[in-house]
Amino acid sequence: MELYPLKFQPLYKYRIWGGEKLKTELGKNYSENLIGESWEISDVNNDETIVIEGPLKGLTLKQLTKRFKGDFLGETVYTAFGNNFPLLIKFIDAKTPLSIQVHPSNEIAKSRHNSFGKNEMWYVMQAEKEAELIIGFKEDLSPKQYEQYLKDGKILDVMNHEVVSKGDTFYIPTGRVHAIGAGVLLAEIQQTSDITYRIYDYDRVDNTTGEKRELHNDLAKDVIDFSVHDTYKTQYNKTVNQSNTLVHSPYFKTNFLKVEGNITKDYSNLDSFVIYMCVDGNTQIEWKNDIFTLKKGETLLLPASIKNISLSSTSCELLEVYL
Repeated sequence: MELYPLKFQPLYKYRIWGGEKLKTELGKNYSENLIGESWEISDVNNDETIVIEGPLKGLTLKQLTKRFKGDFLGETVYTAFGNNFPLLIKFIDAKTPLSIQVHPSNEIAKSRHNSFGKNEMWYVMQAEKEAELIIGFKEDLSPKQYEQYLKDGKILDVMNHEVVSKGDTFYIPTGRVHAIGAGVLLAEIQQTSDITYRIYDYDRVDNTTGEKRELHNDLAKDVIDFSVHDTYKTQYNKTVNQSNTLVHSPYFKTNFLKVEGNITKDYSNLDSFVIYMCVDGNTQIEWKNDIFTLKKGETLLLPASIKNISLSSTSCELLEVYL
């Protein structure tokens, strides 16, 4: 059976801070309240996304990987990761702030949790006025000073706050303390990992449990990078109808691709799957005389065996992701 461009059924995740924008802004279909995350493509254990259309409908991401190997992932990717899909793709809606948190490196995550680390990036799709992200520190701190701020409940005072708007992009390597603020809708690309160390959570109570959420400060303290940077925001070009480098890291590569009219993409020199996240507008993707539609809030995976496609749109903005 031949591989083709694939869409997956998202997994909708309750979060104490979730809102309604995944439904109202991105057209997601669910009935639960406080849905904060839409896992678009996931190979996390017990949270594997499933193909929703075509001959491969019903197969999980893991089943696809095991069945098609290098044709699906790319030979180089399959050699590196085997049957483990390396990325987790999400849309996130924060009605209220996320906890202040940090993620462990590959080495620490492997030794402590038998997991990948969690290097990630954010692309802001929509933000309320004065909505912000918290990324890194704004002043030099020693670990001892950091612990005192934490003990006094004043950790927010030394965090770097960034007021954001549509298109703002941030890369968050492991060790960088961060949080999504209230009123932000974003696309998140990350390694396949669900390991988060929660540092501060506003002393709030989760109504589903009646208790405060667990903090992980003992685990976090030797993970944190205290380096201060001049800027945390990613600068990038937005040239129409070409792939503009957005975030190229050792763990994934993401480009910004704005489509106006008709373009062709040739992936002959790329030994990897490609993921399109539609962050604005809509587009039609043609492959072997088949048409696949992609609209804002949807995600499509091109298996590595697909090398040539055409895209057409009056105006569409995509994140193009690969290894």
